[in-house]
Amino acid sequence: MSDSHVENKFIKGPRAVGVVGAGFNGGQPRPGVEQGPTELVKYGLLDQLKTLGWDVTFDEKFPVYELKGPEETGSSGKLKNVAYVSRVTEDLANTVAAFAEKKLIPLTLGGDHSLAMGTIAGTSRVYSNLGVIWVDAHADINTPESTDSGNLHGCPVSFLMGLAGKVPGFEWLQPCLATNRLVYIGLRSVDDGEKKILRDHKIKAFSMHDVDGHGIGRVMEMALDYLGTNAPIHLSYDVDGIDPTVIAATGTPVRGGLTFREGHYICEKLYETGQLVAMDLMEVNPSLGEVITEKEQTIQVGCSLVRAAFGETLL
Repeated sequence: MSDSHVENKFIKGPRAVGVVGAGFNGGQPRPGVEQGPTELVKYGLLDQLKTLGWDVTFDEKFPVYELKGPEETGSSGKLKNVAYVSRVTEDLANTVAAFAEKKLIPLTLGGDHSLAMGTIAGTSRVYSNLGVIWVDAHADINTPESTDSGNLHGCPVSFLMGLAGKVPGFEWLQPCLATNRLVYIGLRSVDDGEKKILRDHKIKAFSMHDVDGHGIGRVMEMALDYLGTNAPIHLSYDVDGIDPTVIAATGTPVRGGLTFREGHYICEKLYETGQLVAMDLMEVNPSLGEVITEKEQTIQVGCSLVRAAFGETLL
C-alpha cells in the first residue's frame, strides 16, 4: 500500500481523521445497512488508514443510534420515520462538526444516505463556501411533495438546500447547502420530480451519459472547476454510484454505473486537490449480497474507495 502526501489547503498540522460509525437504517426500509460500519471496521479500514499515515480517532456511534429510535418514529405526510431520522442526523451533525472544529477530517461510515443531512450540516458549520461532490445513482433530492416512497434517504439534498420546506421535527436543520455548491456524478435513476428540481435550480449534474461522453477525468475537471480550486469539499459517496457488477451489496443497485476504476478516480483526484475536508461512505448493506463473495467484494471496494480518498496511490 503506497500513499502520496498532499498538503491539505484547509487543515494544517498532523494528518488526522475522525471516523464515525453511523450504523443507521431508518431512512429506508431494508434492514442490514446498519451493519455497514461494523463490517468495514472489521475488515481493517482503521488500520489501513493508519498505514497511510493518518492519525485515526474512532467515534463508535452505532449502538447509540439504535437507542435513539423513539417509541413513535413519526411521519409527516408521506415521509416516514421523521422523528427517528431527525434525532440521529442532528446528533451526527454535532459529532461531525466537533471533529471538523478540531481539524480532523470527518469520515462517516453509513448507514443509509439520509445521514447526509447530518454530515453535511455538520461540515458546513465549520467551513464556509462548502462544496459537495455527491456520487450516486440517485439524486436524493425529492421533497415531501415529490417523493413517492416517503423514504428519507431519497430526500436529504432537498432538506440541506431548504427546498423541502418546513418539516415538523426538523427545525434544527437550516438550509446550509446552496444550489450552486453541489455537483452530482454518476446519476442514472432520477425521478421525474427530481429532474424538474435539478432543471429549475440549475444544479450541476453529471449523469452516466456525461461520464460516457467526456470520460471521468474530464468530468472531475469540470466538477472541480465549478466548485472552485480554493473551496473546501465534502465528498458524499453512495456506493450504488458504482455498477452492481462491482458493488452488489447495496439497497438500490442500478445497472450502467461507474466502473471500479472510475469510482476510484473520483476519490484519487479529489485527494490530489488538497480540498477534501469530509467524506461519507453510504449504503453498504452486507446482508444483501446473494453470495458471500458479493458481500466481501462490496466491503473490500468500500475500504479501497476510502483509502483512495485519503491518499493511496497505484504507484
